Amino acid sequence: MQTGSTLQSGPRNLITDVAGLTVGNSSDAKLNSGTTAILCDPPATAAVQVLGGAPGTRETDLLEPHNTVETVNGLVLSGGSAFGLDAASGAQAYLREQGKGFEVGPHRIPIVPAAILFDLINGGDKDWGRYPPYRELGYQAAAAASRDFAIGTAGAGVGALTATFKGGLGSASSLVAGEHMIGALVAANPMGSVTIGDTRHFWAAPFEIGDEFGGLGMPAPFPQDASELRIKFREMARGVSNTTIAVIATDAVLSKAEAKRLAIAAHAGFARAIWPSHTPFDGDLVFALATGASGRKPSPEAFLDLCAAAASTMSRAIARGVHAATPDPRDLMPAWTSRQD
Repeated sequence: MQTGSTLQSGPRNLITDVAGLTVGNSSDAKLNSGTTAILCDPPATAAVQVLGGAPGTRETDLLEPHNTVETVNGLVLSGGSAFGLDAASGAQAYLREQGKGFEVGPHRIPIVPAAILFDLINGGDKDWGRYPPYRELGYQAAAAASRDFAIGTAGAGVGALTATFKGGLGSASSLVAGEHMIGALVAANPMGSVTIGDTRHFWAAPFEIGDEFGGLGMPAPFPQDASELRIKFREMARGVSNTTIAVIATDAVLSKAEAKRLAIAAHAGFARAIWPSHTPFDGDLVFALATGASGRKPSPEAFLDLCAAAASTMSRAIARGVHAATPDPRDLMPAWTSRQD
């Protein structure tokens, strides 16, 4: 079912339709958690915007426009709550072996900011002993990076949950005005719901391209209880058992300040795909990457279009992550595909 979108997706409908990016996933089935690495070759201009109340991050201060380092070698999204920040060390180790990094005298220091989501309460065995396994998962994810990668129950989305369905890793891309490619990658693990009321219809439906997440469109009639809050593990909300973490990327030439504006715009995609979003107990975060591979800097009017596409593409990626999730006997929430009504 084709809805109201006027955008065209890229050939893969993945963030790797943006030239210069590769993505790798790794996971541990027993742990029921995983990691996703995004590698930039050459290094990409980067920024970040955090709007959730409970973020978990590494090296995000350096991404502010007034700080010195302009580009990054990669980004990491990981499960594992604060333990998952170790995944960036693994990805950094892989990049160092490849000779990548910020040059300081004779040394190369790979710049790999990271963000984590909380997936400790998801049925997996978290009794890992003295050290958590995320450093090795980060290395494996970086080593597996390619233009093609799995979404759904993969990488950082393996242990993700929403209020009503299993969460997942999602990605989408859009060609904007035939000029710039924009792509989104997201690990959707929100406190809220990505579907409307008790239905299987996605809040992101107005932005769907083709049948990329089921083609159901909007429900008719619209549920009277659609605005009622559906909260994951409400009794444990103070445990911060949530967070949606994402990357928005483009092949446009952008400054760090413009990349930050793109990240801010992409957060509107959270708000159009998740109800509620940006809560005190979500660590909602968007990284932005500008690879500059197109060689073109957008005009002010074209940048407006790019920011709008950042929001719609992010919404689609969130829905695609949940739509692609696969069932597991340990699931605390049903996979979207396992409910047929």
